[in-house]
Amino acid sequence: MRRRSFFASIGLLASAITTRNASALPPALARGQGENVPDPSNAVGTTRHYLDRIARLDRRGPELRSIIELNPDALQMAAALDAERAAGTLRGPLHGMPVVIKDNIATGGRMSTTAGSLALDGVRATRDAHLVERLRAAGGVILGKTNLSEWANIRSGRSTSGWSGRGGLSRNPYALDRSTSGSSSGSAAAVAANLTRMAIGTETDGSIVSPSSIMGVVGLKPTVGRISRDGIIPISHTQDTPGPIARTVSDAALLLTALAGPHPRDPATLGAPTPADYLGALDKNALRGARIGVAREFFSGHDEVDERIDYAIARLTMLGAEVIDPINLPKVNYDTEEQSVLLHEFKHDLPLWLATFAPHAQIHTLADVIAFNNANHETEMPYFGQELLIQAEALGDLDSEVYVKALAACRKGSRDEGIDRAIREHQLDAIVAPTGGTAWLTDFINGDSSGDGFSTPAAVAGYPHLTVPAGLVRGLPVGLSFVGPAWSEARLLALGYAFEQATQWREEPQYIEHSSIPPVRV
Repeated sequence: MRRRSFFASIGLLASAITTRNASALPPALARGQGENVPDPSNAVGTTRHYLDRIARLDRRGPELRSIIELNPDALQMAAALDAERAAGTLRGPLHGMPVVIKDNIATGGRMSTTAGSLALDGVRATRDAHLVERLRAAGGVILGKTNLSEWANIRSGRSTSGWSGRGGLSRNPYALDRSTSGSSSGSAAAVAANLTRMAIGTETDGSIVSPSSIMGVVGLKPTVGRISRDGIIPISHTQDTPGPIARTVSDAALLLTALAGPHPRDPATLGAPTPADYLGALDKNALRGARIGVAREFFSGHDEVDERIDYAIARLTMLGAEVIDPINLPKVNYDTEEQSVLLHEFKHDLPLWLATFAPHAQIHTLADVIAFNNANHETEMPYFGQELLIQAEALGDLDSEVYVKALAACRKGSRDEGIDRAIREHQLDAIVAPTGGTAWLTDFINGDSSGDGFSTPAAVAGYPHLTVPAGLVRGLPVGLSFVGPAWSEARLLALGYAFEQATQWREEPQYIEHSSIPPVRV
């Protein structure tokens, strides 16, 4: 998850970017242009192409630090896939395509799974998470694991998003001194910089849509239960979900196609309807006749950001949508209830993951994590503490009255009195709003300085949320959010695809070294 205080949301004044501090990268490399487009039918060539870009941009050059660990078996995997193709066999829809995976998702083999914490440094999971099994079966080439906000950003209310003890600070390719948000910071940064074709992130509240929005890529948080959470280092079994991050809506649909489906180790997936034809749903004309509600209560308050989103909404109308503006979807403060749910569930769920996927690790409980951080204060807590972990450890079990009441309040407020009511009352296909504002300056003293965004309603409800690039404000990306009822991923992807194809507002990052407000001329 990502938050200023505890929750995921963005916003805050965008500063103008000055080009005089642009990085010294060649223009073609900075834009991701001037090179041959990788051919997925040549998996080895494609893998080498992206590994070379990672070496030039992530390890050197602007040093994005989006990749926490490279897969030593990536080229071997690619060669095997090329051999299978030559023999006339294709594993699935991702055959030969490169993917990176957030480092809170278990991978068997030679890579670690750490959630960015030094407490798990070098710990190899006992087996693949179910979604990784599906990824391999679909023919994906796993390039590596991505950096993240440590423990998916549930450690401190004064955290700096994108930082982990193991991976250091991920940097925003649009402005290197600005936040990547979190917690899927490395996943979104790698996609934005064209270090991979697509990535898998996870979200509890904003951790997919927030970094995707401020780094100019497509992010989809599916309905909880659309993709199995088996093997993901948990925060909350109520709100956690993995999801795709990509440069295009069609690639997000492609990755969702490979990952979606039931799994017995995740009960939330067993009651889900059969996955839709997500690629077949994509339609340039999907906005014609669609009823779109505008959630004005969730606009950023920044005049230029909101003007940009108003321009995007005007394009929806031009594309044939019937826009209801505004709708009645009030901004509800879930801070106390949501925090209670997440901290209770984190304390309960983390030891279960450790026992299954890392029984050989030096930590086995949340109390062990706290003790490790205290013992390794200089490397684990040089910038901010672990007060949220301490609060979680002090809580009761999942049968406590505090937890039960908080969970009921969240579900009622976000579903019955929130998204479901608004959708039903206005007969909507989707609700739109700015995903958030622009990226804020990285600040290790005060932590994140973002404001409210639009992630929380869908996150608390467990409903799908798609963000699509909506252009730049003073050189920094902003995203347009499409939120719908449970299991409406296909419809949201179709609407987002129609918007994307008509606007083509995504622009390549320029790796500006220092962003600043130009001096005032007297």
